[in-house]
Amino acid sequence: MARPNRNEPKVPIAISEGAAQLRSLRISSPTISFIVVIVLGGFIVSGDVAAYINQRREIALAEQAIVDAQQQVEQMEKERDRWQDPIYIRSQARNRLYYVLPGEVSYLVMDNGTLDFSDTSGTVGELLAQKRATDDISLEVSAASENWVDSMIESVLRSALDLPTEPAVEEEAVAEETK
Repeated sequence: MARPNRNEPKVPIAISEGAAQLRSLRISSPTISFIVVIVLGGFIVSGDVAAYINQRREIALAEQAIVDAQQQVEQMEKERDRWQDPIYIRSQARNRLYYVLPGEVSYLVMDNGTLDFSDTSGTVGELLAQKRATDDISLEVSAASENWVDSMIESVLRSALDLPTEPAVEEEAVAEETK
């Protein structure tokens, strides 16, 4: 194979601009090794940095939980101190349990507008109207004559199963009112 003569003129070759810049950029082996060390160091350290960031986040959450717990403890201590006061205990007993002092009379106002005591059709309304019409007022507390559980079950069953005794009478009353 013959060697080209160095005295022959060189023929210019068209090179793109990017290739020309790449050729003009002279990267030596120490530069390449430095870049490789930096990239590898970044990969090696990235796991530790992520762990550090996660730990800082967990520490911040734990500190916030501690602050919240301390606030709750302070609120509970204030509540405990309130319960040490006999006046507060008395007011809570009056409000929550409807206690009264000896010689006082307690009135409990209930909304009785929802019950129809004028119903006399043989249903629960009639029963309530009859019980309300009694004049038996006792000054003493007496024991109930019936078991309240049985009364409640009976009331639920009656409300579900009882029908008015004369439904035609009600329809006639409604028809007369609309005339």
